[in-house]
Formats: sequence, structure tokens, C-alpha cells
Amino acid sequence: MSCVQVIMPIVPQPMSLPSMSYRSWSQASSTSSTSAPKPRQLRTPHLPMLLTPSPLSAPSRLPSARTAPSEIIQRLYISDLSFAENPSSLNAYRITHIISVLPDVVAVHPDTHHIHRLQVRVEDLPFAELAARLPQTTAFIRNALQNPHANVLVHCAEGISRSSSVVAAFLIALYGWTPYQAVEYIKSKRNVAEPNFGFVKQLQEYSQSLSMRRGLPEETTRM
Repeated sequence: MSCVQVIMPIVPQPMSLPSMSYRSWSQASSTSSTSAPKPRQLRTPHLPMLLTPSPLSAPSRLPSARTAPSEIIQRLYISDLSFAENPSSLNAYRITHIISVLPDVVAVHPDTHHIHRLQVRVEDLPFAELAARLPQTTAFIRNALQNPHANVLVHCAEGISRSSSVVAAFLIALYGWTPYQAVEYIKSKRNVAEPNFGFVKQLQEYSQSLSMRRGLPEETTRM
């Protein structure tokens, strides 16, 4: 029987967000320092993962086709809805866990009832509340990947904004990366990835909250 968790939407609260796209945000981040962001000395991952060391230094661009899944790190994929609804594709990639970041309930094919699922009901809008869900999505991915035979898929409608934001949050928690580093790394693996500017702001807040819990200087979360 399929294990499905659904996170109900929260009424969006007004936030102070910059009027800029992710591209302009990343450009502003790079010009605010003396050089383009470079991988800093990363701390030991705080999550008990069976993964290789930080992959930040070894990007490998994949085709831009949105329908093709992109492996971001070992056994963690991003895709669009069409791939996530195709039982043959899911079986071919041996997907065992799925996070669906969509406002509507995703239809589950009978052949995929064995897959563990988590649904986060969020619209792809700058003011949509995603940050409150990030601890749960991060824990879901972390717990799944502790099984060396698990393969995790995170998807939204197009595999561009919501799914990449969820995976970026996981990388921030796992490797201690800044939001900029996490998103740029994801884009090196899936070049259509582009979190909307509201989600970028929420990733910054999420990174700061993790740093405070770890007792790290707040500067480590800045670009």
C-alpha cells in the first residue's frame, strides 16, 4: 500500500521580498563581493548520509529537456510532472520515494503504490509559503537516502522552481552551502532550474535558521 503524506496549504503571509528575478539576485550577489562566489571550506555534513563528499567542484551539465529527470546528487532526482506520472519511467529509474510539490493531488498509478510519497501543496508564486515545509521535505529526503537502495524524486509541474527549491534546501542542510551555491550547483545538473525570487528569499531565511541552530556565524549564509 502506498504511503502518502499531504501537507495542506498555509494562507500566505505578506513578506518583504525584493523585486528581482533569480538571475538578477545572483548577479547582485556576485557583484557585492570582490569575486564570484567560490566554494568555501565546507563543514562536515550534519546529516547522517551515505554519500560521497560535497560534489560542488564537479558540475556536469545535462540536456535541458524538462521531461528528462536530472540526477542532482547520487540517487536524488528532479523532474517534471509528466515523468512523475509515468509508471514505466519511475520503475526504470527504480524510484522508491517521491516528493510532489503541487497544489493539486497527484494521481497515483496502481503500479506505483509501493512508492513512498510526500505531497507539499504549494503554488509556484513568489508569496507562496514554502519555508515552513522545508524541514519536513529535508527530513524526508535524508531518511530515504539512508537506505542505499532508495532513489528519491522531487518534482513539480515543470521541474523548474518548486522542486529545485526543495532540493536546494536539502543541499543547504546537508553540505552547509549558501543558497547561491546550492542553486548554482542544481543548475549545473539541470539547466532549466530557476527558483522564483520569493523562494530564493525563503531559502536565505532557511539557511540563516540552520546556522543559528548550529551556532554558526550568520555571515556563513550570505552570498
